[in-house]
Amino acid sequence: MKLNNKVAIVSGGARDIGKAVSLKLAAEGAKVVINYFSNNQTADETLTEIKQAGGEAIIVQGDMTKQTDVARLVGTARETYGPDLDILVNVTGGLVERRMITEVDEDFFSKVIALNLNSTFLLTKAVVPYMNGGAIINLASQAGRDGGGPGASVYATSKGAVMTFTRAMAKELGPQNIRVNALCPGMISTTFHDVFTKDAVRANVASATPLKREGKAGEVADAVAYLASDEASFLTGTNVDINGGLFFS
Repeated sequence: MKLNNKVAIVSGGARDIGKAVSLKLAAEGAKVVINYFSNNQTADETLTEIKQAGGEAIIVQGDMTKQTDVARLVGTARETYGPDLDILVNVTGGLVERRMITEVDEDFFSKVIALNLNSTFLLTKAVVPYMNGGAIINLASQAGRDGGGPGASVYATSKGAVMTFTRAMAKELGPQNIRVNALCPGMISTTFHDVFTKDAVRANVASATPLKREGKAGEVADAVAYLASDEASFLTGTNVDINGGLFFS
């Protein structure tokens, strides 16, 4: 197991891509601290799956746009698994809803930016003092590269900022042997697209990829586990596309 005894925090780690990441890191031997926002049932189910498979994890509720909740998450992780933290995966984020620019007000803009960018910033800042080397993996998006689909301008902007933050942190934290990378998923089969993308659009996008399908949450999780491991020891500052060839950066 390539992450044996590493301590990993996964924000938004109880459903879809976050759940797949939590399960994968646990399967690779990490002790996983799973943050979730509101759905206790989903969090409990994820924790049960990990424990039934022989893994080790805890769940911690919290809003990652709130500094007090972030501090509580990090404190709980250290109280449970010791003072040092090894891996941070910033999954928390979302589109919220599709709005064209004429429908976007300041409150909505701030909400989406906070959910996707502020959460990544706050948790990174809180975790770094307790990392003695290790890896941070951020979840950006293909939208951060291509501007996103209709009504996703604010989401795309926030994810573009996550990509830039990833590069900046790679430079800043490299001397501490902390590697910082991001993944830029395209069309991954998740609740996100169940809610925000029409079936016909999903079918068209899938058929436009060279692989002729949507991606799977587990495929994103596999990439996270690789970036978190020593196998990726000379990779930092990258924003890795994981979109089946739909978009080449």
